[in-house]
Amino acid sequence: MTPEGLVTSPSPRPPAEVIARLRAEILQRKLTIFAEIDHAAGAEAVGLTLRPLFLIIFGAAKGGTPLMQAAPTAGIDLPLKLLIWQDGEGETQVSYNDPDGLAKRHGLGAAVEAPIRALSGLLRGLVDAVV
Repeated sequence: MTPEGLVTSPSPRPPAEVIARLRAEILQRKLTIFAEIDHAAGAEAVGLTLRPLFLIIFGAAKGGTPLMQAAPTAGIDLPLKLLIWQDGEGETQVSYNDPDGLAKRHGLGAAVEAPIRALSGLLRGLVDAVV
């Protein structure tokens, strides 16, 4: 079951390869990687185990600023995030928040329809390139 507002795509590649490919794609598109969080490494540091679970936070002010101008609360969901994770069957998955859901959540209107479409295309393009 996929949570509402979340888009998830399977990948035949191992998580480490998807992460490396994703970093390269983000940088090739001249986007900024703001942070990377390795949840599995964090769990290991406190003596717990977790299947691969890695978050990349990235973006560009040009894409997100119009959304935050329209609704400052959109800043809670920006910059963009991609989650690379391994499910219970050992399959790699890549998930992200659907920009249409973000628009609905923050009551963004028609004025930011084009930026929302651009974010949707960007995220879909990144995922398609790495899975």
